[in-house]
Amino acid sequence: MPPTDYLDWLRREGRIVVVGASLAGLRGAETLRAEGFAGELTMIGDEPYEPYDRPPLSKGVLLGKATPHHTELPHRREVDAKWRLGVAATGLDLEAKRVRLADGDEVEYDRLLIATGVRARPWPKEDEARLDGVFTLRTRDDAAALLRRLKAGPRRVFVIGAGFTGSEIASACREHGIPVTVAERAGAPLVGALGGVIGAVAAEMHRENGVDLRTGVMVTALEGDPAGRVRAVHLSDESVVEADVVIVSLGAVRNTDWLTGSGLGAGPRGIACDAGCRAFDFRGIVTDDIFVAGDVARSPHALFGYQFLSLEHWGNAIAQAEIAAHNMISASAERKPHLWVPAFWSSQFGVNIKSVGVPPMGDQIMITQGSLAERRFVGVYGYQGRTIAAVTFDNTRWLEFYQRQIEKGAPFPVEFPTVDRRPEGRVPVGADFPDPALPTHDPMVTLSGYSPTDQQLVFHPARH
Repeated sequence: MPPTDYLDWLRREGRIVVVGASLAGLRGAETLRAEGFAGELTMIGDEPYEPYDRPPLSKGVLLGKATPHHTELPHRREVDAKWRLGVAATGLDLEAKRVRLADGDEVEYDRLLIATGVRARPWPKEDEARLDGVFTLRTRDDAAALLRRLKAGPRRVFVIGAGFTGSEIASACREHGIPVTVAERAGAPLVGALGGVIGAVAAEMHRENGVDLRTGVMVTALEGDPAGRVRAVHLSDESVVEADVVIVSLGAVRNTDWLTGSGLGAGPRGIACDAGCRAFDFRGIVTDDIFVAGDVARSPHALFGYQFLSLEHWGNAIAQAEIAAHNMISASAERKPHLWVPAFWSSQFGVNIKSVGVPPMGDQIMITQGSLAERRFVGVYGYQGRTIAAVTFDNTRWLEFYQRQIEKGAPFPVEFPTVDRRPEGRVPVGADFPDPALPTHDPMVTLSGYSPTDQQLVFHPARH
């Protein structure tokens, strides 16, 4: 069948399956319908809920401004899909074009969109992770369970990891007047995402708001009482902190386990795909019937040296899903690249933090507007003489300007009449990111280009 005839047939009668009833999955399905796909659409999700919004879970929900069960994502249009909710995908047969499900069923497809996202990284010691009072925060059910425990008035909350989610949880606890201790292996909060210069500001915010912040330490054990409830946390400096709620906030694990043996280029860093969202197989050959979008995707970005980026960003999930859906039902000449500039936001301790670009790629930073001391500033990151990213604390009006600078590869250091002439704004300094070989909380952008020595991908042939 000629390509144009096949595409016409696909649009009219084809079967498209979306694995991942997520933000990316929903927006991809909506785009398919908006662009004329009239065939059979199946949505598969491991949770029993239709797609819901995750950012409020660590922000508005814990602050009591929203409830976990009222975070559903609005449908922008009717998707007219078969919903297979509460059943996980467990395997993929590339040759037969089938998705295997946990209930033993199989779903056939002509084209497949994978949007399985990530899950919270669990505490590695399973017996300790099962203690009553130990939580992670990723799902709606996680948020509901944690909220019930916080409302019960714990004596002390202990947060393991001071990334964005851990910091937002600590902020919510302090707003409720709950004593909280935060332990971070690195030298300051947020260093994996924004570097040590900004991390020092974040550390001041924690401490000034009454957080017992412990940096440069690791949690070695969670101690339970005879009834199986957590009661204390042991640290690498031999200190012990009594706590009856422990929240493990150690970043995310990409949901690719179900693809083991499938032949796709999938592993701990996500599913490799090209700029048009087409998945690679394990040999590095691009497929033409499997597309990837959202947190689970790894794709090259022209603005950032064609490095493969994994982006845990709300806006990226939408933009990439729309591109993937468009390309799934379009001829090659009509396909588009995914070139969304990464953007992220957080609200903690009354401060609005936003970033654009890829801060972890920067080796230098300069404060171009405002002041670190006032916690109202713009920090601009440079890499090899280019402006690569920007972060703002309570100063978002500058972000659109710096996004344009990033998009056109503007030079770094930044020289504009608006740049503050205070000492801290004159000379770039080292951005002070931790050694990526040392584990800490995950950055929201992962630079995951392979080197010749990177051999993490192992292919296990499927058994028929």
